[in-house]
Parts: sequence; structure tokens; C-alpha cells
Amino acid sequence: MVMKVHGSVLSTAAMRVLIALNEKGLEFEFVPVDMRAGEHKKEHFLALNPFGQVPAFEDGDLKLFESRAITQYIAHVYEDKGTPLVCEGKPMATVVVWMEVEAHQFDPVASKLQWELVFKPMFGMATDAAVVEENEAKLAKVLDIYEARLSQSKYLGCDCFTLADLHHLPALTNLMASPVKKLFDARPKVSAWVADIMARPALAKVLAMRNQQ
Repeated sequence: MVMKVHGSVLSTAAMRVLIALNEKGLEFEFVPVDMRAGEHKKEHFLALNPFGQVPAFEDGDLKLFESRAITQYIAHVYEDKGTPLVCEGKPMATVVVWMEVEAHQFDPVASKLQWELVFKPMFGMATDAAVVEENEAKLAKVLDIYEARLSQSKYLGCDCFTLADLHHLPALTNLMASPVKKLFDARPKVSAWVADIMARPALAKVLAMRNQQ
């Protein structure tokens, strides 16, 4: 059976899963969820994700939700396919640390900035300049730590591209098209890392899917 991803291509969480599947070169079916119509809160979708959020994922009789859990499943179960995304032994511990950093230090700030600078304008809502200023300062501090880390390693987890890097891609896609880009450009190691990971063919394929919607 072909894997299924239920979601919206505008969702950064769904994008995370779609990028991982493309890195692995795996076949899958994308099932669009009409979030504006509230489809993600309806019974048939809640059977896949009881929290009513995208994405939801099916691989045969296995049903998963939470994007980072799904990407880890894909990376480990299909480790012999495509890009490795994880590594063995002690180095994996460092990869996991930076996966946690993305989830708990980077993403909360990045999500607020995306809401203010990308999604609010999309929905005809006014951007809150105070929220942007506050979270730009927070993001700058996070990126200072990234600059130091990337001075020691080509990628965040180790010297090869892993989930620790991949998980950043959906937010970076939005933020690099916003005024926040200046924060990344001001840090040479961070800027080079962003350029590197955003040039990956798997991301290009997902962005092509988004442009078709």
C-alpha cells in the first residue's frame, strides 16, 4: 500500500513530512485537507489525528500524527532508501539534541514570526510590529548559537544533512522571503547553511506541489 499524507501544503508541519518522503525517494499519496472549511476538525480526520491538526500519516495499517515523529519513523524504517537523515551510535545523540533545539528553541519563535509576517498578510490581517520586534530579538539570540555551532560542523547535527537540518526547512522557506532574512544573512555560517539546505531537490519538489495548489 502507498503511504498517505493528509494535510495542507501551506502547513509547515505537513511540509516537514513531505520533504522527508522526497529525501527518501518514497512513493506516497498526498490527500489535501481543506482547513478553511474546517475539514481537520471533522470526524473522519479526527480518526487519524484526534487533535485535529495536520498532518496525519498512514503507512499500511499504521497511523501516525505529529510531524517530527513521522519524519523519524520515515528515517528509521526506510533507512536503506535515499538520504540517510539519521546516523548510527554516539553521533546520533548530537543529532537528537539539535532536533530538540529546533522544536523548542527555534520553532516557537519562527512560528510567531511566520504568523505575523507571512500568514497574517495572506489572510488580510494587520501585522503586530511589537510582536515582530520581540521575536526578532529572540531569534537573533538563537541564531548566534547556531553560528557558533556551524563554525564547528557543516550541519547542525554532524557533518552530513540530517533531520536536525530538515526540520528547519518549512520555516526557512517562509522566513527567507520576509524581512527576517536579514538575521540569517548577517551570520556567515548560518547564511551558508541556509543556502545549502534550501538548495535540496526534495524541498524544490515540495515547493512545486505548493505552487500547484
